[in-house]
Amino acid sequence: MVYAAELINQVIDGIDGIRIGIHVCRGNWSRNEEVLLSGDYTPLIPAFSNMNVNQYVLEYATPRAGDIRVIGEALGHKEIGLGVVNPRTETVESTDWIVSRAEQALTWYRPEQIFLNPDCGFGCFANRCVNEEEVAFAKISQIVKSANILREKYG
Repeated sequence: MVYAAELINQVIDGIDGIRIGIHVCRGNWSRNEEVLLSGDYTPLIPAFSNMNVNQYVLEYATPRAGDIRVIGEALGHKEIGLGVVNPRTETVESTDWIVSRAEQALTWYRPEQIFLNPDCGFGCFANRCVNEEEVAFAKISQIVKSANILREKYG
């Protein structure tokens, strides 16, 4: 794990003036949640702790990611790109649900440290896109609405 952090640090060494984040993908090759990676981020904390990045972009829209407490307690001093919509499902998450996920993160993070994201991208693989354009648009729209609610509520 330390080796992975060293490699990331070598890649970003000397880059200044921008926010640097790292995304950990749990899988976008299937819509079947049971076959995708699961478990909390505990095994990655040693590597994360040694990376010179500003933000960890992590998937939290599904229960597969475990409790945000794990990352919050270890890395609450950094920013979090909080995954709040699942790009693989057709169900569009409600603003109430997205806001509640962000509010859970407020236990460890200040509002300005939280960035709302989809769990992963909406890209295409071979002949199949992760989701339909209309669904992706609706999910991103819900993130925007939720961010506005949170800004109004928490400044």
